[in-house]
Amino acid sequence: MHLFLFLLLSFGGALSLRICSFNIRSFGENKLSKPEVLNVILESIARCDLMLVMEIKDAKGEAFPQLMTHLNRRYKGRRPEYGFVISQRLGRKSYKEQYAFIYRQRSVSVKSVYQYPDMQTEDVDAFAREPYVVWFSSPTTEVKEFVIIPIHTTPEAAVKEIDELYDVFQNVSQRWQSENFIIMGDFNAACGYVPKREWRNIRLRSDTKFLWLTDDKLDTSVKQSTSCAYDRVVLHGEKMIQAVKVGSVDVYDFKQVFGLTEQEALAVSDHFPLCFTVNAARRSG
Repeated sequence: MHLFLFLLLSFGGALSLRICSFNIRSFGENKLSKPEVLNVILESIARCDLMLVMEIKDAKGEAFPQLMTHLNRRYKGRRPEYGFVISQRLGRKSYKEQYAFIYRQRSVSVKSVYQYPDMQTEDVDAFAREPYVVWFSSPTTEVKEFVIIPIHTTPEAAVKEIDELYDVFQNVSQRWQSENFIIMGDFNAACGYVPKREWRNIRLRSDTKFLWLTDDKLDTSVKQSTSCAYDRVVLHGEKMIQAVKVGSVDVYDFKQVFGLTEQEALAVSDHFPLCFTVNAARRSG
């Protein structure tokens, strides 16, 4: 009986979905060349079924595929454990970044991708890095499909860009027939970039249909001298909100896990990964 319960709980746990976001500061070949840094990054990804990666800055376009090769070498199977989709290089001038999603292929598949154009009338180029929106399918969870809108704001324009995510949501909800939305990433939504008086002017916050899964006190910064809720998760859709485990949000403190000094941790990133869990589908009967 005890063995049966253990197997049942283990099987049920495997069907839930761990979703994460990670701003891997200035990710490129330099980090791949440092085994101790690469190992922390790989361990951070392997904890998740689906991860948004931000701040990919490799102009050659070689570092991220190499990261995926390193990741999939950890698993033996007929096909790679993890797949990915990645945006084009995004930025206004010479400085450019990419978004990418890494997903466990036995748990998640990609229905469609959409590069938000950011060409609204009288409001051209609101984003420095326009959201690379992905529609996912996950047959083992309570919600069988959901859309993720990622964002890495420019700190000085964080208020405007977070507010503009409301327009992105409306655009995508008209484009795709989904009611389940996750808006996540590095909002830079703390430590002076979003003053308290500005929150009332941000539609994503003032519209009560959006649930902010993360609060203003959640510290996602690596530096001990700062306590900043930079990284956020926002949900929309009744089924999506009900499907997320209450209290499942956590910050993966790789500094503590690996016993790193602050300098060693900052060599990985100045952000910790942010994660939450979507419930497994309920069994009938």
